This record gives sequence, C-alpha cells and structure tokens, in this order.
Amino acid sequence: MEENLNINNEVNKEISDNTPKLKSEEIKEPRSEKAFNNGNSQNNSASQVDIKNEITTPVEPITKPKKELPIEKKPFQEFINNHLIPSLIEEINQRGLEINNIYLNNTNRPIAGDKCWVINCEIKDTCNFWLSFEKDDITSLKSISLSKPNQKPSIIESFLIDEKRITLNLIISRVLQRLNGQKLIGVN
Repeated sequence: MEENLNINNEVNKEISDNTPKLKSEEIKEPRSEKAFNNGNSQNNSASQVDIKNEITTPVEPITKPKKELPIEKKPFQEFINNHLIPSLIEEINQRGLEINNIYLNNTNRPIAGDKCWVINCEIKDTCNFWLSFEKDDITSLKSISLSKPNQKPSIIESFLIDEKRITLNLIISRVLQRLNGQKLIGVN
C-alpha cells in the first residue's frame, strides 16, 4: 500500500510541475477594483471599505403613483348615482329629449315582482324604462323593461347577459340601443 501512495504522490508532483506558472504581473484585478483604484495595483484597505459602503447602500424604492380604481370597480351605489345616472342624463339630453325623473331604488322589479335594484327613468312625452340589477353589483344579472308614457311595462328583457366585461359606456350604449330599437328615441 505504501508503494501505491508513493506512486500517487510522484504523479501528482509531476502534474503540478508541468502546469504553467502565472507571473505576478499576469494576475489581473477584477474590473471593479481597477475602476476604483484608477489602475493602481496597490490595495488601499481604507478606500475599499468606503467603496463597499457606497455599493451596499440600499436604494430607495421608487414609489409608483396609485392607480385610481376604475369606475366600474367602485361600490355599486356610487357607480350608479355618480357615474351611470349622470351619463344617461347627458346622453339622452344630447338627443334632444328631457328626463322628468331618474333614480335608483331597491324595490320590486316591474312585472316579475322580485326585489332588486332598479333604475327607473321617465323620459318626458317619450317612454319609461326600468334597468334592474339582481344584486348590488353591476356584473349581476340585469334586465330592462320599457313602456310608453303612462303605461305599465309588459315585457322584461335580459340585458347584457353575454358580456364578460361590463363598462359604463357599454351600459349606456345598450340602453340607448334598446330605446332606439323600440323607436322611442329616434328613427331606426
């Protein structure tokens, strides 16, 4: 066994003797040290400590301004009262019509009689419509009922049932589309 160890030691010595030796001037400093030492190969421990302190100083995180919540994500009553109803009034007025009355109420749905949130709108000398939301959520099941002035509605139609994303503009455009489809606010 001793012979095997001696042979292994000799082989290891030959391998180390045959590897090329690096000259001291061939040893390269890392780029970061060269940049900080301005090409000097002398190691100044005090300046290295200062450099390390500068590098490890934590950077203040950049605070992004908070995005305002889309109006469709706001609470139901806020969305309806502050955005949908004023936008409906504006759109209907632009068509030369006048709204006598429009409001949101948690009441019985026309015809069906179940309790839900209903926007009741009376357009002067033109029609009435009831836009119903099953829950206090704009993505809940919706229906619309229409009638001529001083009449009760006779039909409930589903409203925006196939839409994945409900937006203010979508609700307004589809209400106007329904009213126009019944020739209540314009000519087809």
